[in-house]
Amino acid sequence: MSSRFVLDAYDWLVTSAPENPQNPADALPKSWDPSAVEAELYQGWVDAGYFEADPASDKPGYSIVLPPPNVTGSLHMGHALDHTLMDALTRRKRMQGSEVLWLPGMDHAGIATQTVVEKQLAADGKTKEDFGRERFVEKVWDWKRESGGTIQGQMRRIGDGVDWSRDRFTMDEGLSRAVQTIFKRMYDDGLIYRAERLVNWSPVLQTAISDIEVKFEEVEGELVSLRYGSLDDSEPHVIVATTRVETMLGDTAVAVHPEDERYKHLVGTTIYHPITGRQIPVIADDYVDPEFGTGAVKITPAHDPNDFEMGLRHNLPMPTIMDKTGKIADSGTRFDGMDRFEARVKIREELAEQGRVVAEKRPYVHSVGHSERSGETIEPRLSMQWWVKVDKLAEAAGDAVRNGDMVIHPKSQEPRWFAWVDNMHDWCISRQLWWGHRIPIWYGPEGQVQCFGPDETAPEGWEQDPDVLDTWFSSGLWPFSTMGWPDKTPELEKFYPTSVLVTGYDILFFWVARMMMFGTYVAGDEAIGGGKVPFKDLFLHGLVRDQHGKKMSKSRGNGIDPLDWVDRFGADALRFTLARGANPGADLSVGEDHAQSSRNFANKLFNATKFALMNGAVVSEIPARGDLTDADRWILDRLDQVRAEVDEAFEKFEFSKACEALYHFAWDEVCDWYLELAKVQFAEGDVRAANTKAVLGTVLDQLLRMLHPVIPFVTETLWKVLTGGESLVVASWPVASGVPADDDALRRVEDMQKLVTEIRRFRSDQGLKPSQKVAARLAGIEDADLVAQVPAVRSLARLTDPEDGFSATASIEVRLTRATVIVELDTSGTIDIGAEIARLRKDLAAAEKDLAATSGKLSNDAFLAKAPEPVVAKIRTRKQVAEEEIARIDARLKELGQA
Repeated sequence: MSSRFVLDAYDWLVTSAPENPQNPADALPKSWDPSAVEAELYQGWVDAGYFEADPASDKPGYSIVLPPPNVTGSLHMGHALDHTLMDALTRRKRMQGSEVLWLPGMDHAGIATQTVVEKQLAADGKTKEDFGRERFVEKVWDWKRESGGTIQGQMRRIGDGVDWSRDRFTMDEGLSRAVQTIFKRMYDDGLIYRAERLVNWSPVLQTAISDIEVKFEEVEGELVSLRYGSLDDSEPHVIVATTRVETMLGDTAVAVHPEDERYKHLVGTTIYHPITGRQIPVIADDYVDPEFGTGAVKITPAHDPNDFEMGLRHNLPMPTIMDKTGKIADSGTRFDGMDRFEARVKIREELAEQGRVVAEKRPYVHSVGHSERSGETIEPRLSMQWWVKVDKLAEAAGDAVRNGDMVIHPKSQEPRWFAWVDNMHDWCISRQLWWGHRIPIWYGPEGQVQCFGPDETAPEGWEQDPDVLDTWFSSGLWPFSTMGWPDKTPELEKFYPTSVLVTGYDILFFWVARMMMFGTYVAGDEAIGGGKVPFKDLFLHGLVRDQHGKKMSKSRGNGIDPLDWVDRFGADALRFTLARGANPGADLSVGEDHAQSSRNFANKLFNATKFALMNGAVVSEIPARGDLTDADRWILDRLDQVRAEVDEAFEKFEFSKACEALYHFAWDEVCDWYLELAKVQFAEGDVRAANTKAVLGTVLDQLLRMLHPVIPFVTETLWKVLTGGESLVVASWPVASGVPADDDALRRVEDMQKLVTEIRRFRSDQGLKPSQKVAARLAGIEDADLVAQVPAVRSLARLTDPEDGFSATASIEVRLTRATVIVELDTSGTIDIGAEIARLRKDLAAAEKDLAATSGKLSNDAFLAKAPEPVVAKIRTRKQVAEEEIARIDARLKELGQA
């Protein structure tokens, strides 16, 4: 790794500055412009090698693998949230002294990528069959090299500190070798098998698809009640209801509940099928709900998942009556060759002519699965596919959480995890595509079936299985295949198991479960070593929603392009908005107002640091606490407290808490209070001014370090100029000062803040201009132990010393920790008498309400008998304060002529 930062990224800072600026602030522009610096800053970090991990380092290892985005994809808000949180974690750990690997890569996205290329061919009137498998796959690789990976450039835009030297792709040579290796191991262990089972079938793509690629939508369909059996009411018959009339061509039974008295006489008999003319059995099964509809259901095992399970239990025939394109086929009826939706209409018409349509409900709104990629209605279809036997693998994935080998954050997501892995069905891993990892099964001329590993060659004349593997199969190996498995590598030794996986809770059951199953399966492997799980912590964040809490979608038109926010507000604003809303397991709502607020925060930091530099703030050794003012000690103590809060929040993945603590410390305490107090102390021009410059410089230095993981660009720019250091990316993370907090300084500063706030409120109520100075006398300052704070109070509240002949025309009383301070002001010609009276009456009403409440409690014998003495004492004090406040206000109102 380079030991020096490439300084070209900072050329823009000094183009208009003097050759030898007298003040570091001269190296900063007038205002913060993210677009002028972000790209060069990022490239500087990459060129310096800051993000490259060294497995030979003696530092403790810390690793995260990037959930691989699709090669066809582009950055959306979900990605931006994922990446922001991972970047924050890795940047902080690097600053804390860990050797950090954040490993990037992309998924080949079988269906999505093949669809993109097929659409391009279709535009030229071609299909993949016109080229053949080998040439088509070459065309997909060409597309990947030319057009794939848009998201990688977008990752750079938002500042992802990934190790680009280790960028991986699920179809590259090393990962392909890992896929073949684990497939053969699992096949040889009896965990992979071929069987005819029900799958999600896409008639457009003509392949099985995974559950995660099925999106359920509410649609307006129809519910048709049909009569099976005799049309004579005195003869056996049943009425069933269906939303998919066409599937009745594949019916092989009618089912009822075994305890349903209405149908007990029919169980074990057969009944007439009105279209095929076959006699089908009436069976009894506990699955049937006797309270739903007529209590009888048609059973089509090859085209419904629940019917399939019932068909297995009752050994029913399972005829497939649709081909790969969704057309009726092999039903032996006149409907063969019709599209499934056309057949639905025609069959219903024929049944109506027979007098078998008992009832129709239109529209009937129900949930229907659709292909995420092609949009058409999914057809459950019986198909010969390859499967993973998951029972033992899923059990190990569940036990890993139960045993604490992997910890889920938040813990509230654990029940969902167990509900999934403890009830998982075998996994269909084959896809009828050409782009992807081809299944390494070969068939010999004599009917032989054999699996060949990556270092084996099939005999001449053998043919390979035409299917490819589900994309989730290869991405399930991601945590260790990307580090060189099945070989034993330095990366695996240093960085595996990975430290944490950051992802959305919505793919907990798909990608995360697959990785856990594979990770526990290879645990103890020679290359893996002792790693029992692929990651030690699993952090699940929520979905990014719009400002109204609605899920973002194209149909709603409420999606937000994160790169648009980067262009308009800067990458830091995007990142801070997302991190500030990120709580474990909870969704977050974001809107343009949030991004503007985050941009304003970056501007505030920039202006505050520039002001500090202009006034001589330096990063130097802090003087002894005894030589510092209360304000200096207070801000240093608060810095220590905030650092502890931020550390605790980061360790618990509570990004929102960390950001809130830093935001309010920076804005409310450093900028709104300490900078103002520092101005007063700078004016002293003595040793106190020099001390304050050191304190202010130190506070900003530490604050910028803590903010850097979330907002790296503005903090890097400011910290470089403030400290002259190499880069925040490789700077150290703040640690505790070890100095005990000064409670007296805290009390005095908080009392001073309360006093200034009350004076400012009075001035505002009176309509006094913020710049207008008012003569005032402060009584009770000594008793309140605030003598040293008087210059600050007068400066911040715009008060001047009283001169000879001073006469107060208004006064306010502020009750502080040790005493009440009376502020007498000469507002001659400036006070709004009406406003002052209104303010006093408002305060009087509040005091009278408190007096009534406390008096009521103290006169309640039952309350006094049960309440602890400290509580009663506190209420007595409140009552006394209210009485004194009422007396004071009454006196003041009399002075103003209000009896």
